[in-house]
Amino acid sequence: MIWQLIVFLILLFIVTMAITLYVFFQEEKKMKQYEAEGDTVENELRRSHEYEATSIKYHIPIQIWIYSITFIIIFIAFLIYL
Repeated sequence: MIWQLIVFLILLFIVTMAITLYVFFQEEKKMKQYEAEGDTVENELRRSHEYEATSIKYHIPIQIWIYSITFIIIFIAFLIYL
């Protein structure tokens, strides 16, 4: 029974890594688009300030939700397989 839990957690890890890589490649594509458009220092500075202003308000709550949901799924899996 414990091997099923291990397989489930490995699959959950693989899905999490796949989503992380997807987001990484999306950001990388965005950076290449900026380079192709001939991005200026002023635009980079403006985007940097916008990111700093909105990052905590936007990204941190999303990360909290992702980690909370993952923790709940793992906790339920442990309860089921114990």
